[in-house]
Amino acid sequence: MGTQPDESKPTIVLVHGAWADATGFDAELRALRSEGFRAVGFANPLRDLAGDSTYLAEFLRTLTGPIVLVGHSYGGNVISTAAIGNEQVKALVYLNGWMCDEGESQQELLERFEGSLVGPSIRPVPFTSADGSEGVDLFLDPDAFREAFAADVDQATADVMAAAQRPYAAAAFAATPSAPPAWKTLPCWYLLGTEDKAIPPALQRFMAERADATIVEVAASHVSFVSQPDAATQLILQAVEATMPAASRT
Repeated sequence: MGTQPDESKPTIVLVHGAWADATGFDAELRALRSEGFRAVGFANPLRDLAGDSTYLAEFLRTLTGPIVLVGHSYGGNVISTAAIGNEQVKALVYLNGWMCDEGESQQELLERFEGSLVGPSIRPVPFTSADGSEGVDLFLDPDAFREAFAADVDQATADVMAAAQRPYAAAAFAATPSAPPAWKTLPCWYLLGTEDKAIPPALQRFMAERADATIVEVAASHVSFVSQPDAATQLILQAVEATMPAASRT
């Protein structure tokens, strides 16, 4: 018998990043739901930051009550933008997440902090949009996927993740936030993967400290939410406890 969500608790919305999808949050969704939370794995379009953030922001407006947003990787930039001006959002949680500032791109930060294996692993594939405009999708080379993205996940699982990867539009990779991101005003938590070969740990620390986030380190690759789901879930629960103490008590 399923646990009925407690309406006084926040809804937790988990937003995946590039080369992934919401099924990667399987363990977190199960754990949070078993604790009585409404938890949603959101389908991030991975097309462009402004459009993806608007898509999430519109979805958030359909929810009642408090919200905690969780973003992995590029999903971090999406939650930072989607939460702007939404008073229901009480906390932001980043799992190896991007926290770009206004006018600052992921590309620019990756050039300042060396060590990412993503650049050489990217394989571009051109596409034509429904409106006839041309774009480029970025895939990770399946042979490089595990080392660059998911080194602490078993080979068979990493191979499935590589085969099922969602393409990431070059426009999303190059985009910069056009307004002050919500991490400037909301309390933040950050799961920092010390073995990350996609976003170097020093870059994660730079972004998290700049946002005055509560940082928890975990010896994990870029997909900490897959390899260390308990750490990810505990950090989400910590954010809930800190921002909604009454609601989170059972």
